[in-house]
Formats: sequence, structure tokens, C-alpha cells
Amino acid sequence: MTDTVDAVATDAPTNHGALQWRLLIGFLAGLILGLGVYSLMPGAPWVDTVVTYVTGPIGQIFLRLLFMLVLPLLFSALVIGIAEMGEIRALKKVGIITLVYTVIVSGIAVLLSLVLVNLIQPGKGVDPAAARELLAQGQQSASGIIESSAGKAPMGMDALVSLVPSNVISAMSNNDILAVMFFALFFGIGLLLVQTRRTQTLKDAIEGVFEVSMRLIAIVIQLAPIAIFCFMFNLAAQFGWDLLFKLAAYVGVVLLALALQMFGVFSLLLQFLAKKSPIRFFREIRSAMLMAFSTASSNATLPTALRVADSELKLPPKIARFVLTIGATANQNGSAMFEGVTVLFLAQFFGADLSLSDQFFVMLVCILAGVGTAGVPAGTLPVIALILASLDVPPEGIGLILGVDRFLDMCRTTVNVVGDLVAATVITRISGEEAEGDQPASPEAT
Repeated sequence: MTDTVDAVATDAPTNHGALQWRLLIGFLAGLILGLGVYSLMPGAPWVDTVVTYVTGPIGQIFLRLLFMLVLPLLFSALVIGIAEMGEIRALKKVGIITLVYTVIVSGIAVLLSLVLVNLIQPGKGVDPAAARELLAQGQQSASGIIESSAGKAPMGMDALVSLVPSNVISAMSNNDILAVMFFALFFGIGLLLVQTRRTQTLKDAIEGVFEVSMRLIAIVIQLAPIAIFCFMFNLAAQFGWDLLFKLAAYVGVVLLALALQMFGVFSLLLQFLAKKSPIRFFREIRSAMLMAFSTASSNATLPTALRVADSELKLPPKIARFVLTIGATANQNGSAMFEGVTVLFLAQFFGADLSLSDQFFVMLVCILAGVGTAGVPAGTLPVIALILASLDVPPEGIGLILGVDRFLDMCRTTVNVVGDLVAATVITRISGEEAEGDQPASPEAT
């Protein structure tokens, strides 16, 4: 997937700054107009007409385009992400440690974010009548996009058995996310084990699916400013000023979760597993952090991260290349946390009561999606929309967060990149491959 990473990294920043300004304008325009209608003309009959025949359909078309592309994107990214671990045969212990580390640390990240949302509950307190009304509208419109299996979800041992699809095509048509991801993981392992000319051709074809999906999503995202305007007008016209307070609380919870992961969990991993001072580590990687924050793309930051691992952290090149290249798409703690917080926030906002099994489902999908989420700006949005629809939460709720997504994207990408560098440092220590910085001083700096 290295060639794919390079291609996506090249394409990602194109016109992204201009797009973010258009997103912000669409967000503010929809919010201000919606609040004006809510304050000056509450209950005006023409509002329902506009929502039914103009803003509602535009928003639904945008969501349908995302749903159309999200499964091909997730499947291809997950298959190639696993298949690219072919260097496991050469690295053996390093590859296995990387895989186990990624799953455990991603699990910690998502669990931390879910606990915070349940404790603080930033989405609670909205007018229940308005929430129920919009939830009903969302369920009705979402039914045309995706057929939800809520209420018929398997429980207990049946839930475990249902992870293995008897028919992957049926699983895709029913939007059974975990079953599709299980097949993608299994298929990726098959490509990892069978290294022939034909399987290489198949792998190239799946990479082609990933590249086409990414390009089409990039085109769809260009329509996002119009969709955001429609989403925010609909939401602000119904929820009014409650929307602003809840949005501020949501941003605060996301930032708190990301900060705890980066300065809490990562610091503990560095101190106790890598035996390295967290303060020294963060000082050495500051250029990679700045690049990640400014580009909002793990893939675009990969060259800088590789340089920092070599010249500042003094990590063995074979481990740094392997862990950081895989990590650019498969070890995205910040993205996984953002997805978890956003799904639970919107469920609270719309009054959807998620059981422990629902939240466990969210946690599993976020962990697995951390492997399959594209390391480019806004790469988490299609995944969030799919999870929302699976839980009977109106997927148009993503309009709430799109206006502030640029800033949050910059923050979570920083956590993603720092997490990759932490992983490379910890795995170097655990695997017994000493970093140059742990050896006696040497005149070789680069």
C-alpha cells in the first residue's frame, strides 16, 4: 500500500484549504439562518416546506453518496492494510508485536473516549419533543439509505457467531459492518499468507478499488459545504440556541479525550515500556506534530515522521519504516476516539438510548475502522455516518460536527502521528532492537 499511501498523500492537500473555508461558510450560514428562523419565525409553515422539498433532499443525496462509497473504501483499505504486513515474514517478532500493540492501544483509546462521553454526557439536555421529532424524521429518511437491523440484533453467543458471515455479499447488502470487516480481515490474512504473482495482481486490483473510492469520496466531499448548510439550517431551526451550547460541550469532550490519550496514555507507554522520558520524546518529535496539525493528514505527514524517527529518535530504520508506514493507515488512535465520541454524542443528542451491547459494537467498529480509515482529511466521516445509521441515529446528524471538523481533524491527526511514533519507540524497546539513542554517544546524527 506504499504506492497508494504516496498517491493519496499527494492528492490529499489539493485545494483542501479552500474547501475548509467553504465548509466553515456553509456551517455558519446555515447556523445563523436557522437560528434567525427559530428566533423570529418559530413554527412558520414555509420552514417545513423548505425542509421537505429543498434542504432535506439535498442533505440526503449527500449522505447517499457517502454510503454508496463507504463499504468499498473500508473493505479495500482493511484488506490492503493487513496484506501490507507481508514484512511480518521478515520481521517476525516485530510484526506480531506491532499487530498486538495496535489492537490493545486502540482499544484503550476508544474505551477512554466512551467512558468520558458517558460521564460528561455532552449531548443530553436537548428539548425531548424536538429531538423525538427529528429522530423520527431521520429514521424515515435513513431507511431509504440503509436498512437497519436494530431491534433484531443478535445477542450473546449469537452475536459472536454472526461476526462470521455465511454470505459476504448478503452481509454487504445488509450493511453488517462487523461481518464485512471480519471477511476483510480474513481475506487480508489470505493475501498475506499466499505470495504469488496472481495474488499480487489481486492485491493491485484491490488497491485500485481503494484509490478509486478515495478519489470519488474526495469529489463527494466537495459537495459538503452545500450539505452542511442544509443540515445546520434544519437542526438550528428546530433546536435553536441549545445547539450552540451542546456543540461547545462536544468539542470540549473530544479535546479532553485526545489530550488524555496523548499526554496520559502515551506518556505512560513511553515511561514504562520504552523507558524514555515523555518530555524528551515530545521535544524530539515537535516538527512531526506541527506537520500533522497543519496538514490534518497522517499520510502527508509520513515523510516527516520517518525523518524524525531516523534523525531525532534514532530508531532502527527497518522498524521505523515498517511501524510508521503501517501506522499511517492502521494505528489511528485519534480517529478511533473521535468516531467513538461523535457517535455517542449524536446518540445522546437525538435521545437514542444505546445499551452496553450497542456501545460495545461502537467500540469494535471504531477499533477496526482505525485500520480501515483513510489517513487523509475527513477520512472518518463516512465511517461515522455508517455507524450512526446502523444504530438508528439520524446520519444527517454529522452536519452538527462538520463545521468544527477541520480543527478537530487537525487535533486528532496530531494524536494519530504521535501514536505512530510512540508505537515505533515502544516496539523498538520490546523487540530488543536498541535505538541508536540508547547506545553510547555517536557522532552519527543522521
